[in-house]
Amino acid sequence: MSADSIIPPRAVAVPHPVSALVRRIRALDWRPLLSFAAIIALWFAAYEFNWVRAKFLPSPVAVVERLWFEIHSGTIVTDLLETLRRNIIGLAIGGFIGLALGALLGISSGFAKIVGPTVLAQRQTALFAWVPLLSVWFGGADVGKIAFISVAAFQPIVINTWRGLTLVPKTYKELAESLSFTRWDYVRLVAIPNALPTIFTGFHAALIYAWLATVGAELFLNIAPGLGGRLTEGSQLFEIDLLFLTIILFGIVGLFYNSLAERTEGLFLKWNSR
Repeated sequence: MSADSIIPPRAVAVPHPVSALVRRIRALDWRPLLSFAAIIALWFAAYEFNWVRAKFLPSPVAVVERLWFEIHSGTIVTDLLETLRRNIIGLAIGGFIGLALGALLGISSGFAKIVGPTVLAQRQTALFAWVPLLSVWFGGADVGKIAFISVAAFQPIVINTWRGLTLVPKTYKELAESLSFTRWDYVRLVAIPNALPTIFTGFHAALIYAWLATVGAELFLNIAPGLGGRLTEGSQLFEIDLLFLTIILFGIVGLFYNSLAERTEGLFLKWNSR
């Protein structure tokens, strides 16, 4: 074979890191950010053109400066961590109890007839109606706040777990009986996989309810380190920049929770369907 007949290997084009980054940025959907940009622009305009008195509406720059000051002093970071700690503990407690009780209600029809009406009655009670009772039982300190957050997380999880397990198609149950499945095998291999979408819907709602309850607990119970305490401080001292900063932080964390729940739910259900 002659040297002329040898075809040199084709060079593989390696994308430049910068051009690859530009393509990824262009591929992003920026439309959800338009509403945030519009709000910021309206905020700037309201401040600059004095549509609202300055003592009631700080400039966005003042809020950023307050954030910078709070970060350097370490106060807002400590408060945020305290709020997240209460939220996570309450969510874990309420979620565990709700999942366990919902599973019992969904698996045992006899247990559901006895306990189910009480659970439904508790579900119809307004969430903040529990604040006076829980404050008497547990006090207004940390334990009372966590108890209130647990109740908020418990409600959607127990109902959705119960509902998901009871909505298993009869054909699945008949198939499990024909295969001589034990009760545990039926629950593990049939009931729980079929109920997962509904259960995750409950966990998604629990994240939102628990975060709202965290805000309420820190506002209505005794003042302690946490973002709710900073809201009260900003209101009493008329520090509007601190009020705006704390409200924005609450919104950012809530948005993060919602996004995390959606992504986790999608990934888990995709894995479970394989």
